Amino acid sequence: MNTTASPRRILDCDVLVVGSGAGGLSAAVTAAYHGLKVIVVEKAPVCGGATSWSGGWAWAPGNPLAKAEGVNEDKETFRTYLREVLGDDYQAEKVDAFLESAPHMVDFFHKKTSLQFVPGSRINDIYGKLPGAGRGNRSVGPKPFNARNIKPGLRAKMRHQLYETSFLGMGIMAGPDLSKFLSASQGNLHGIFHAGWRFGFHLLDLLMHRRNMQLVNGTALTGRLMKSADDLGVDLRVSTRATALLTDERGKVTGAVVHSSEGELQINTARGVVLASGGFPNNVQRRKELFPKTPTGREHWTLAPGETTGDGINLAQAVGARFKTVKSAAAWCPVSLVPYGNGRTGVFPHIMDRAKPGSIGVRADGKRFVNEANGYHDYVEALLAATPEGETVESWQIADSRFVRKFPLGMAKPLPVPLFPYLRSGYLIKGQTLEELARKCGVDPAGLRETVATFNTHARSGVDPDFGRGETAFNRYGGDAGNQPNPTLGPIEKGPFYAVRVVPGSFGTFAGLDTDGLGRALNNDGEPIDGLYVAGNDQANVMGGHYPAGGINLGPALTFGYIAGRDLAGVNNYEVAL
Repeated sequence: MNTTASPRRILDCDVLVVGSGAGGLSAAVTAAYHGLKVIVVEKAPVCGGATSWSGGWAWAPGNPLAKAEGVNEDKETFRTYLREVLGDDYQAEKVDAFLESAPHMVDFFHKKTSLQFVPGSRINDIYGKLPGAGRGNRSVGPKPFNARNIKPGLRAKMRHQLYETSFLGMGIMAGPDLSKFLSASQGNLHGIFHAGWRFGFHLLDLLMHRRNMQLVNGTALTGRLMKSADDLGVDLRVSTRATALLTDERGKVTGAVVHSSEGELQINTARGVVLASGGFPNNVQRRKELFPKTPTGREHWTLAPGETTGDGINLAQAVGARFKTVKSAAAWCPVSLVPYGNGRTGVFPHIMDRAKPGSIGVRADGKRFVNEANGYHDYVEALLAATPEGETVESWQIADSRFVRKFPLGMAKPLPVPLFPYLRSGYLIKGQTLEELARKCGVDPAGLRETVATFNTHARSGVDPDFGRGETAFNRYGGDAGNQPNPTLGPIEKGPFYAVRVVPGSFGTFAGLDTDGLGRALNNDGEPIDGLYVAGNDQANVMGGHYPAGGINLGPALTFGYIAGRDLAGVNNYEVAL
């Protein structure tokens, strides 16, 4: 849109980035590294968006860390796998752009910035039986980072770890760190020592700095990106909301109007604007229109911060950008709702408990509906499909007393953490028998009893003829290696029994603005809008709304941010970046 009113103050830069998650910060750091003056505006009072609350892993097949470990796969292997999973939703131009640039993106950040990675050596692609599926080394995660390395002023702009996925505010990194914490609950001395020193330092950090300083997962990713941006002179502005895009007489995007504590500002750009405001997971109206079985738009809970209401998409559509729907509008994740004494409701993502032996998910009829050890996206898709029209979309994660003392059940922690706070709040439901548990949950008692009896018979022999749980490397990695013959299967038989209510949630949205392989926003005729780029969840998902592997949100976000930053800087030769 053309804006004629003159804002109170005018700022000039080469590139304006709207949003400060992985996609926005990737674009900002890349453009700044290549000599451009960059401003980042963030609507929230802190940077990081949903990225800070994520696991931090990015799917980047063919990355140099994999090659350093002797894994050198051909791009055609990746294409084969994606064609199998995506089917008719396979977008050759964008997939090729992603696969070509992802390894260079990892190399660039790892060598040229403060964003250091660790390899995902044991992280498997989800659909392990399909041709081309990976058995590890296709993902990278941020190396843990101490916030003492970040200047206090910049540290104040950092989003904290999501409380529900922490231990009293302390993040635990997926992989060896988490394994050691779980082993501590089983009396392992090495695990107890590891958990003790980690938590001891966390308490010291709280006393001295009033925040978690041991950054892991998503906070490490955004913390390292923010430091990289600051080192390169990027102007990071929080509590600053973009309200309109500026265009010239030819339709080129030339900047934006933003609102901040200073009032209304006009930011003019010499090169262009990158929209990376996090999609629309907190836009109730769009959810109502695009999410299945969400009649009011409120039957859904997201793990994204409240600021993610679709601002970037709205701004782009106002200047003619095209919105694109995909197979799934959301990146689904099963969640449970955590009641707190102050009236707040927390949202907990069920990532790791579903694959552990001795637990199943059932609907109100008491029957299983999914391979619980498959991906989180698959779980919610199966729950939506299994729920008759008009019924509440919900399930119950069921476990016995041995499970809850050995593994987490939702937010309820294993030994030595007591269960009574979760029972007292109503988050955790307890029954001396399966029938009592079922009645308390509103689940059919006979159906649950029959389901558990059948499941137990098969679990003892290590097979799941109903859903194939444990038949893929992805399933088995999420289980308990010490549980044989199937790491993901164990009987549910020792009372008392426990349950947590699970409902549809999301990490963010997959539907979004249509873009080309350079990340440029396309208009309704399929032509790029000059000066307008899109990254992160504002961009229509390159996977077409499918979920082939963990990290397919952050991998493309980092990569297309990197692609946009390079294109804005006029860098076309990868040798220049590396």
